[in-house]
Amino acid sequence: MSSPLHLPAWCALVAAALCLPVSAHAEGQAYVCREKPELARFANPLARMARHVAAGQPVTVMALGSSSTAGAGASAPTASYPSRLEAELRARFPGLAITVFNRGVNGEEAAEMLARFDQAAAADKPDLVLWQVGTNAVLRDNPLGPVDQLLLDGLARMKALGADVVLIDPQFAPKVIAKPDAEDMVSLIADAATKRGVDLFPRFAIMREWRERDAVPFEAFLSPDQLHMNDWGYACIAKLLGAAMAEAAMRPVVAARAIPR
Repeated sequence: MSSPLHLPAWCALVAAALCLPVSAHAEGQAYVCREKPELARFANPLARMARHVAAGQPVTVMALGSSSTAGAGASAPTASYPSRLEAELRARFPGLAITVFNRGVNGEEAAEMLARFDQAAAADKPDLVLWQVGTNAVLRDNPLGPVDQLLLDGLARMKALGADVVLIDPQFAPKVIAKPDAEDMVSLIADAATKRGVDLFPRFAIMREWRERDAVPFEAFLSPDQLHMNDWGYACIAKLLGAAMAEAAMRPVVAARAIPR
């Protein structure tokens, strides 16, 4: 393994291609990707990732999902969120071999993702699975009941691998929030994460804050289709997700104390 690079030096090397843009622009106004520690902090530590980081071992991440994982709306494959996330994690853990496999397929729903999961997992051997799900079911007005069971079954299969798991809910975008079941899907995904004891990255809430609290217009973080993110949107999501992953992988573990009878 090559010797670790000092963090500023590493960012300087990758800034031109992969580091997060400082700001987005719309109507001449610059918008900064602000940290969201109150939202983008995982409930559970990433135990497997933590062990690999502590031992200096490679970390492999599978990004499973649909078009917003594949990178629809990005200017190039390198601008998708998995590519940006890989660069973000490598900058946070210089010298550590980190690979993020992009397993996003346009238009897929949970059942289709799970149908190919075992084969992809056998190839990737992930230490951590990021599962972005729910948007297409909402857009197609599909009933939520079957999605609930698919989520629970899929999470059980992912955890059986021994991998850390993070669910990613739908994007806050005009075509999504126009649907009556959008917020119910967000709640369903959060409930599934709690039931299976996995982490949740609340993309919907984060993007809502961009729009409603930070006053960032949709065109600054979405592509013209008003559904998929643009380069800045993907990069900011990757920055916040990378920060959450790094914190959860480095979080101190509090040892239990024996209480005398």
